[in-house]
Amino acid sequence: MKLDLDTIAALAEHLEGCELGAKDTPKITDEYPEMDWDDAYAIQNEIRRRKIARGQRIIGLKAGLTSHAKMKQMGVTTPVFGFMADSYAVPEGGECRMAELIHPKVEPEIAFVTRAPLRGPGCHIGAVLAATDFVLPGIEVIDSRYRDFKFDLKSVVADNTSASRFVVGGLPRPAAEVDLRTVGIVLEKNGEPVAFGAGAAVLGHPAAAIAMLANHLGARGEEIPAGTLILSGGITEAVAVKAGDSVTLRVQGMGSVGLRFA
Repeated sequence: MKLDLDTIAALAEHLEGCELGAKDTPKITDEYPEMDWDDAYAIQNEIRRRKIARGQRIIGLKAGLTSHAKMKQMGVTTPVFGFMADSYAVPEGGECRMAELIHPKVEPEIAFVTRAPLRGPGCHIGAVLAATDFVLPGIEVIDSRYRDFKFDLKSVVADNTSASRFVVGGLPRPAAEVDLRTVGIVLEKNGEPVAFGAGAAVLGHPAAAIAMLANHLGARGEEIPAGTLILSGGITEAVAVKAGDSVTLRVQGMGSVGLRFA
């Protein structure tokens, strides 16, 4: 780590303040170009601690940067990871208030719910599928706190990987009943299809993102507990939304889930 604990605490307070106040900021590496990956995750962990101290619960985990092409472009070999607080959850068919967000975008995802703990190192797709209770459609609303969505990866990790809101629903299915590589998805905005994809867009198999998350946590002496909801990463590019938009995700064999922006 390159930053001292006081700086990490101050940056966490600043970024969470931007989240709660729906205001943007230049990326933090502009002022702290020396910060490393450990600093970035330490800032994220401090944001998590602040939320828990205020009585919030951490109800899920998430993976980002789950495209091989994007990872190569950004010069990294693993996705980035974040958490989801209970305040991020939107009921199926529910409403996101634009006044609480900066410049939101939506991503179609496959969500996993575990029935057994997962711990690295050495976690693999088979272990993830064996530990999965069911999978279901999910939409993540990302809302980077950085001005004009301009950031580097260390800044985005510190900002809890742009986590903001999410909704899950549709028809939960046992993972063994779905070919998660070939399962197709359609993302609709205001009734019009705007993005198409298949599960293989996420690291070749969405469960690979969960395995990498377990290995990431295992290196820090942590695990994915049983009963954890995990968003495995965007299947397509993120789609910008505005007030009045209605978004629906349709997943082959798993029904649909949606939310509205007001």
